[in-house]
Amino acid sequence: MVALEDLSQNLHLLLERYEALQQENARLRLDAERQREELIRTHSELLELQQQNRRLAIAGALTSAEGNELAMKRINALIAQVDRAIAALKR
Repeated sequence: MVALEDLSQNLHLLLERYEALQQENARLRLDAERQREELIRTHSELLELQQQNRRLAIAGALTSAEGNELAMKRINALIAQVDRAIAALKR
């Protein structure tokens, strides 16, 4: 009879631990999803800041005589890329 009571207690303890682990797993999944969303948001901000940095560099280049020539080369390169992309889309 004692063995049956021990088995019952062990089973009860096992079920309690299983429930605690299920709750911990749910909490960790939620935390991982939050971190994933934060990573996506941070990456988006990084891309936006990089784009802004490029625009500022081009604007700075446009304000100097040397920069004008460099800016024109960059603009021409961008136009060439756009032309290639349009040509690829037409195929």
